[in-house]
Amino acid sequence: MAEAIELVIFDCDGVLVDSEPIAVRVDLVVLERVGLQISEAEVIERFVGRSPAVMRAAIEEHLGHVLPEDCKQEFERLYTDAFEDELLAVDGVQDALDRISLPTCVASSSEPNGLRRKLKLTGLHERFAGNIFSASEVANGKPAPDLFLHAAARMGVIPARCVVVEDSRYGVQAARAADMDVLAYAGGLTPIQSLVGARTTVFDDMNELPALIKQVDRLSR
Repeated sequence: MAEAIELVIFDCDGVLVDSEPIAVRVDLVVLERVGLQISEAEVIERFVGRSPAVMRAAIEEHLGHVLPEDCKQEFERLYTDAFEDELLAVDGVQDALDRISLPTCVASSSEPNGLRRKLKLTGLHERFAGNIFSASEVANGKPAPDLFLHAAARMGVIPARCVVVEDSRYGVQAARAADMDVLAYAGGLTPIQSLVGARTTVFDDMNELPALIKQVDRLSR
């Protein structure tokens, strides 16, 4: 018999905070500055849902050398300024969180300082304080299952009793690899066809999330 759900693991970017359109816009500026010209669609395909280190590696491969520290700081400021000016919580997510009674945590590809900053800017940090996990804490980021398994272990819940809320192809793949059910939010940039698959329910309205979690829980019993 399957296990009842005991933990809801939230991705951050695109699920809790509406950061992805902002980040992709800045990504294109950064990539153009280093002479790497790719389309918005390719940025979404290659980088959305993955850690910043993945894009840094792509830049450094293109340049043929490690990105200088002053460039890293300059580029980081572009993201920070844009988020401080524009970042909002995903529409409907605060109300959805109010209606979820199960324990929750965050497991994000973002680096720790940026992750905390985005949650604070949108008033969500206090909801998850102490239960916020970054891909920097594990050996392999999404689509590997490491981060979700790490979050579950830190929260004291076995993987079979977790459900993941994700919005990116790589995040959905990571949750499936961790043997967790997935609620895939299709209100962001990732094409729906990249989210569909086994043990995955696709939805596009955060108001539906509490009921969907209860549905997964009922089916798991």
